[in-house]
Amino acid sequence: MEPVPSGEDGTAPDGCATRVTAALAGDGACIARARHLAADFLSRVRVERGLPVSPRAVDLTQLVVSELVTNACKYAPGPVLMDLCITGEMVEVVVRDSDSELPVARAAEVGRVGQHGLEIVMAVAQGFEVQREPVGKRVTARIALLDDPGGAVAGRRPL
Repeated sequence: MEPVPSGEDGTAPDGCATRVTAALAGDGACIARARHLAADFLSRVRVERGLPVSPRAVDLTQLVVSELVTNACKYAPGPVLMDLCITGEMVEVVVRDSDSELPVARAAEVGRVGQHGLEIVMAVAQGFEVQREPVGKRVTARIALLDDPGGAVAGRRPL
């Protein structure tokens, strides 16, 4: 994991307690690499920091990473920067790419095959935002590390 300067409470100035950053080539192989990095990061957080991380959180984080990195590789030329950060009881997934066009979730269309990645991310994340940067954009999704005892994802009510 990449070291992050911390304050007296052990968190970085941006509130991140533990972080890993990876520069990905932007090719098809980087998607699998990003998923593995996410799973390894959450495993290390569990072991090294003693934070509880549910198996569901690992699965959802890998899904979100896969969707966001896939979109970055598909629509933006060049490398992709992925940042994973623990903030409180959430893992924050940040993907930066060189395309300044902001993604928009599409309305449901009968018979549409594919292009559901953003909708999936928004459905499983507790927080989602997209911001333009001086070069390209930053897409951020936050996923709860724990499930509620009743099986609901923390921060969401059961249906």
